[in-house]
Amino acid sequence: MNPAEKIRDWFGRAKQFYIDVRGEMKKVSWPARQEVVGTTAVVIGAVFFFGFYLWVVDAVLGWGLERVLTYFSPTGG
Repeated sequence: MNPAEKIRDWFGRAKQFYIDVRGEMKKVSWPARQEVVGTTAVVIGAVFFFGFYLWVVDAVLGWGLERVLTYFSPTGG
């Protein structure tokens, strides 16, 4: 196969790929706007909840570690 045939074959395969993609996209069941808004609100709420939770856990563990290190330091506790 010469280089010109390889290029032509590549373009043919690329064209078929995009035809197949369009066909598959027509089969997709897209969510309604209300469903997208609802799930987005749940995700944003979960991010804030877990962010706050991890902030509290980090603060408590940091405070506890500081207390332990101060207690066992040569000049502390």
